[in-house]
Amino acid sequence: MVNYSHSKLETFENCRLKFKYRYIDKIVPDIPKSIEAYLGSTVHEALEWLYKKVMEKTIPTITEVIDCYTEKWIQNFIDDFLIVRKEMKAEDYFQRGVEFLINYYLKHQPFTDNTIATEQKIEIDLDGTGDKKIIGYIDRLVHNLEKNEIEIHDYKTSASVLSRDKIENSRQLALYSIAIKERYGKDKNVCMVWHFLAHDMKICINSTNEKLELLRKNVIELINEIEQTKDFPANKTRLCDWCEYRNICEGWK
Repeated sequence: MVNYSHSKLETFENCRLKFKYRYIDKIVPDIPKSIEAYLGSTVHEALEWLYKKVMEKTIPTITEVIDCYTEKWIQNFIDDFLIVRKEMKAEDYFQRGVEFLINYYLKHQPFTDNTIATEQKIEIDLDGTGDKKIIGYIDRLVHNLEKNEIEIHDYKTSASVLSRDKIENSRQLALYSIAIKERYGKDKNVCMVWHFLAHDMKICINSTNEKLELLRKNVIELINEIEQTKDFPANKTRLCDWCEYRNICEGWK
């Protein structure tokens, strides 16, 4: 049995050679992760800390949230993070994170939306055999008592915003919706919530059971394709600038 994730599936779709390097050959890259990825993970950690405190009936101050973010940034920072945008420095990315958190805090305080979990692990047995399993982690799970629905919250720190069409057809949170419906029942309303922190924007989408079942079938077909694939060519795109395997990539050379 091989476990899959949205990230693993997306890597295969974007570049089969990168998929081979990472998931088949299991090559540890020489190039460290990008500063954008580090910004994203650190902001996520700070928000996770905030909501854990909220679930403990303690509301941290905005200063405490920024202090937490700063501590985590310093604790795991390395000098050679990949910075593609040469006009930017690490300090600029750090400050972006501060701005994201301040804007988010001011908009959502006093955090009374009934958060029930952070970094909630989910597993989906796609075909009922245990051979095709999806594993993922939900940034934040909310039980909206007013609407009696479960909300799946996801934080995005990218400077870009997905179009409405791409959001409605996004696979990641839809897969999480399948898992939540398996836990709470197919009739349970589930809302997928994207927080685009760079734009101080929140977008909410609901999906139908029929659309989720179609997604399940499509993912099974994609996994079958992955497991039957023998050829793993490079796919040169703008994403190559952020790839940690550039120094060994046949396509990059």
